[in-house]
Amino acid sequence: MASLAAAVPVPPVTAAETAANHHMTTSTNRGQAERPARASTPSGRPAATPRRTKTDSLQDGVRRTTLPSGLRILTEAIPTTRSAALGVWVRIGSRDETPAMSGASHFLEHLLFKGTEKRSALDISAEIEAVGGETNAFTTKEYTCYYARVLDADLPLAIDVLCDAVANSVLAPADVETERGVILEEIAMHDDEPGDEVHDVFSEAIFGPGTALGRLISGTEETITPMTRTQINRFYRSRYKASEIVITAAGNLDHAKVVKLVRATLAGSPLDHEPEQAKPRSTTRHKTQRPTTVVRNRDTEQAHLVLGGIGITRDDERRFALGVLNNVLGGGMSSRLFQEIREKRGLAYSVYSYGSQYADAGLFGVYAGCAPGKADEVLKLIRAELAAVAADGITEAELARGKGMVKGSYVLGLEDTGSRMSRLAKSELLYGDLMGVDELLARVDEVTLQECNELAADLFTQPMSLAVVGPFDDDAFAAAS
Repeated sequence: MASLAAAVPVPPVTAAETAANHHMTTSTNRGQAERPARASTPSGRPAATPRRTKTDSLQDGVRRTTLPSGLRILTEAIPTTRSAALGVWVRIGSRDETPAMSGASHFLEHLLFKGTEKRSALDISAEIEAVGGETNAFTTKEYTCYYARVLDADLPLAIDVLCDAVANSVLAPADVETERGVILEEIAMHDDEPGDEVHDVFSEAIFGPGTALGRLISGTEETITPMTRTQINRFYRSRYKASEIVITAAGNLDHAKVVKLVRATLAGSPLDHEPEQAKPRSTTRHKTQRPTTVVRNRDTEQAHLVLGGIGITRDDERRFALGVLNNVLGGGMSSRLFQEIREKRGLAYSVYSYGSQYADAGLFGVYAGCAPGKADEVLKLIRAELAAVAADGITEAELARGKGMVKGSYVLGLEDTGSRMSRLAKSELLYGDLMGVDELLARVDEVTLQECNELAADLFTQPMSLAVVGPFDDDAFAAAS
């Protein structure tokens, strides 16, 4: 699970986002330009109005091209590298599913690597592995990513393979059944990982069971088992629209050549059509349920705890202050929680704070893994530390250290082509704008002590929810609610 440092916009892919990472295994409202009246064809349908390709230079080495279909291509040229990272990012995630189709995005992520008209599943993996590259994918609540890393000379191959897989998958019935079994095994495996499960339980506690943000990304046995090939294909073709897709690449590359290769691969595919207006995400704050305690009884050696509450949305200007505040509270070995609970008392091996931000909602939480008999004491210490920060704030020294941790983590996280590729995609897909590294660092430097302390008072004094996975009865923490 990522730390609240992820509140700073567009960090590299976090551990939380890659939990489903496998394939075998503010918004800027660009809108659409006003269209002139369209002539009719002999069939009576309006004739397509030619749309122009538009290319912009965003920053040094970064260019963006919008194709007539609405699909966007962003690249960052890094001439000093001998590799390239490519990603096809789709603005569709688990929150875009109906309750009955819960897990469809993740199911589809598996299936798109199973074969196209041109390639079998073996061809897809073998072609990339033959040149020493790798392909993979992951699904989150708000987007899905398919990516490849290769040598710079093999980028054309990666573009052809990845774009073909995303645009032209056949979803063969036999493959649907095979992957259904794989996903059910994955769900069972996840249930055997209490340190991961507790974060899903916490999301359910905050947003409510069965809600768009409270549901599991993977779906459940009850939704995956009856899901048909027809339903998945309908979801695929109705949601994977060009206007919802961003293709990004970073490394030793030429933007114009990347655009040409993408256009050639997608020519005649379902992603080469007249653009459709993207379905906007809600801008109304996502409803949350009343604070609650949820206990999942598991025969584990450790108790896994998450205590927290409602956070801030992705576009909240306080996200920079939140990144700093998190590092002070529980973002590293020098943080208050780590020092108090692990270093001074030895009560837990792992303890940290984190947050998740979405278009219309957010949460923050503190995780700790400890011996079941120490759970009450650990929870008491966490509550006391949150109350102390809310009442008295953090110090100037902590503020400076928190800023340094945010800036260092962000910049050091951009040292490889994969992280640079992810940065481009998240900026475009989630924010509609690319903030320069220097600008971002300046925004962090501008965070004041007052901003951090006001935010702490706002977040840490609210009624909180508790998620527990371990050897406990349902009412074991009733007094903590």
